[in-house]
Amino acid sequence: MNFIWGSARRLAQWLLDMWDKWFAGRSKAQQALHLAIAGAALVFVMMFLLVVAVYLGISGPLPNYYELGNIRNNQASEVISADGQLLGTYFIENRSVASEDEIPKHLKEALIATEDARFFEHSGIDLRAWIRVLVKSILLMDDSSGGGSTLSQQLAKNLYPRQSYPVLDLPTNKIRELFVARRLENIYTKDELLNLYLNTVPFGDNVYGIKMASKLFFNKKPKSLKIEESAVLVGMLKGNTLYNPRINSERSRERRNVVLGQMAKYGYLSEREARSLQAKPIRLDYQKQGHNEGTATHFREHLRLEVLATLEKYTKKDGTPYNLYTDGLKIFTTIDSRAQKYAEAAIAEQMPVIQENFYKDWEGREAWGGESVLESAIVNSERYKQMKKDGYSNTGIRRYFNKKIPMTIFSWDGGTVDTLMSPTDSLKYYLTLLNTGLLAVEPQTGFVRAWVGGISQRFIQYDHVKSRRSAGSTIKPAVYAEALRQGVIEPCQFFPDTQVVYQDYKNYTPRNSNGVYEGAYSIHGAMAKSINTVAVAVAQLAGFENVASMIKQLGVDQGWVPAYPATALGAIDASLIEMTTMYATFANRGLRPSKLHYLDRIETADGKVLHRFRRPDPASFQRVLDANVSDAVTRLLQIVVDRGTGSKLRGGEFSITGSIAGKTGTSQNQADGWFLGYTPRLAVGVWVGSELPSVHFRTLNKGQASSTALPIWGSFMREVKRNPALSAWHEGYFSFPTDLMAEHFDCPGYLDIMPSMEEYMQLYEDEDATGVDGFDPSQIPFEIIKRVQLENPQQSDEDEASYQQRVIELADQAYRRELRRKRRQAFWDRFRIMTTTGEESNQ
Repeated sequence: MNFIWGSARRLAQWLLDMWDKWFAGRSKAQQALHLAIAGAALVFVMMFLLVVAVYLGISGPLPNYYELGNIRNNQASEVISADGQLLGTYFIENRSVASEDEIPKHLKEALIATEDARFFEHSGIDLRAWIRVLVKSILLMDDSSGGGSTLSQQLAKNLYPRQSYPVLDLPTNKIRELFVARRLENIYTKDELLNLYLNTVPFGDNVYGIKMASKLFFNKKPKSLKIEESAVLVGMLKGNTLYNPRINSERSRERRNVVLGQMAKYGYLSEREARSLQAKPIRLDYQKQGHNEGTATHFREHLRLEVLATLEKYTKKDGTPYNLYTDGLKIFTTIDSRAQKYAEAAIAEQMPVIQENFYKDWEGREAWGGESVLESAIVNSERYKQMKKDGYSNTGIRRYFNKKIPMTIFSWDGGTVDTLMSPTDSLKYYLTLLNTGLLAVEPQTGFVRAWVGGISQRFIQYDHVKSRRSAGSTIKPAVYAEALRQGVIEPCQFFPDTQVVYQDYKNYTPRNSNGVYEGAYSIHGAMAKSINTVAVAVAQLAGFENVASMIKQLGVDQGWVPAYPATALGAIDASLIEMTTMYATFANRGLRPSKLHYLDRIETADGKVLHRFRRPDPASFQRVLDANVSDAVTRLLQIVVDRGTGSKLRGGEFSITGSIAGKTGTSQNQADGWFLGYTPRLAVGVWVGSELPSVHFRTLNKGQASSTALPIWGSFMREVKRNPALSAWHEGYFSFPTDLMAEHFDCPGYLDIMPSMEEYMQLYEDEDATGVDGFDPSQIPFEIIKRVQLENPQQSDEDEASYQQRVIELADQAYRRELRRKRRQAFWDRFRIMTTTGEESNQ
């Protein structure tokens, strides 16, 4: 140790002696000149040594050519709709790679003109730009002259973010970027470098790359960007926050105009074009993307868990597992982006109105269900549990829960609102916040086309497509289906609307919600007005055990369905998935989809199919009902829409035409509102209610399903029908029941008095005798023959005599139907017919 210290002292002394000799006998000017030369030499030597150190990897290894040639940033995995649109992403960094042909020419030109005008002339290092920075930026203090970093150097910085060093931090990072830039230039073409740059650059808001930025700010793909929109995004590169058009619109506009001016300066635009574009306002279509923001958020969360489970079966070539958040996977679904958009828009349109009706219904009262409900919510909250765990006293916790604190809450006015609110008031607010779910399914394929699990996945993660709630009167079609299947009822069979006590079931007594019990209803009349007394009477005829079995076969898979009278009124819990499957079965003429299908395949970032999910085979669909019975149920449900509890769909704000069948359902105390409806090619279910059944509408007037769930269904289907591209879902006709079954619907829905069974049976016995052998075809009115001819033209392979015989036979059938119709009309005219009650019953 003494030797080392001694050597150091001798070296220091020698250097001092040499310094004195060097300056001895020289003027001050000469000394200053020599000092400057020595300083410059020292700086040069130090920089040279620093360059060597960086090159040798002393400051950390430089990326080699192989690594640079196989650059792979973290990429967000994309969820893609059936019509090719991006629904959302899973990411750590929200980045998605755009191919070269997806990036428009004017975007590249804007980037070059603004960031690196000599991009095609240098090889990664622009010495002229360095001189410009030295003279203009440093000596003349001109900030508009631009920087000295080339796009290749900026790309190097994006790919390999700067590190911290104890000394010479900035020079070390700059030198590393120079080396990386030169290597990038040796590997890639200029166009490839531009593409790589635009896919790696950050745009703020946790978004990376031009593909996600164009989606975020303008809701479009890069190739669809206008010149002025490209200029906005390029302008943001100087400062993601400073020039963010959402939060600093005026600064963003000024910076955009600078970019357009640069494009004109370097010949990419004419001066006239630039001035015209500079005069335009910035028009954003901001689409916030995140794990709980954007489109189909609840669906994407449901999907995420299934995809993660699937990825566990696969590994990459290097043996590492696939990562949903970094590997840029493509997840293809059956969701239709247009249907999804209409579903979310319908909820955004109707739920504020429904929520306001709820508040009015409870005005001046405890809408949150009372103090016991609130107390339970407090002690079960995460905040309460954590404070208990941290040792706070009950008094301290209560004091805290009653103290106003800053918080962000959900609001229909803009999505969120920052406010001061106590945790207790926050719980009251969320207890009274109504939620909803919507599911749209193709009956013939089982494909899910729209899935909305709630009003906000950010604030309420619970997915109401999967949640189970009391089904209410939406279960009644299963009751009538079983009775029709057994043949124990006919559509024109009448039942008295009287209260019955079912003594074998603890004296259960079904009640109509309006409290009225009078007259008699036909089957279709009872369905249209949702009469509870008749539904239970029909279930008893069919057998409660048989009804329970039919409910399970139609899709309510909860294990055990109780064989009780109340089951006929929906006193069982079911999910939207189950109920929509049931109604899809009716729409598919008794064939139940084997499963609902929403996930098609998973691809790697380079387009290789990693896993393909098997689509349901229509040949494997279970036959639950005979097609004719199912058609009869559909006819009953059409009457519900045409003149029953679903008739709001036919007029007013919806005015939906075409073939629609559906059923409202309101559970006990108006806790749940349902509407299940379908066209020949699309079944849609909607549910509305609070998170807790104990929080519900106070009155039936505002809380009935025709005022809650039905309007959302109507708004959704109204927009679907307005889109010609979706015509397959709203056009076409239902298959009508056989002639005999169809004619049995030809009766009033309600009678003041109950017809006797003898009279009823005599009617149909008389009808069976209509048109017996010996019927004279000459009696057929000419207008019927003419109509038959128009509807049934002569075939090319049919001679005249055969055609005339066919026309006579068809006209004969039509005339017989007309005679039977008149006979039925005369029969029913003998009763006092009440064509409309003017009252709305259970829904």
